[in-house]
Amino acid sequence: MGEISRRQARRQAVILLYQRDVTGLPVPELVENALRAGEHADDPFTMSLVDGVQADRGPIDDAITAAATGWTAERIAPLERNILRVAIREIAVGEVPVPVAIDEAVEMAKKWCGAEAPGFVNGVLGRVARDASGEAA
Repeated sequence: MGEISRRQARRQAVILLYQRDVTGLPVPELVENALRAGEHADDPFTMSLVDGVQADRGPIDDAITAAATGWTAERIAPLERNILRVAIREIAVGEVPVPVAIDEAVEMAKKWCGAEAPGFVNGVLGRVARDASGEAA
């Protein structure tokens, strides 16, 4: 359908990955459903995020578990988990500055999740970013 802003693409990627977690449906079917609903789900940046998260899901979830003190990735609510996954993928790829990836994730958590979620997302991503850069915590 054409390209959309990176912010919209991130949000669409989170939605598709969340739907995948909750429904178990394959991503191509979820993309088709979203396209029928008028969403820009086939945007190249959206699909690169979705494909990247799926390809690296194990290491991404390991990073979440390591950074989320007292939590495992599987125990985190599906929406928050997928917000974290998309941001960690962006941090790992390095195409956007780390603060941008974290800010976008926190903004999604503010919009879509409970009151505790933005702080939780910010804390986890801050630890992941420090670990990725080799800085001391």
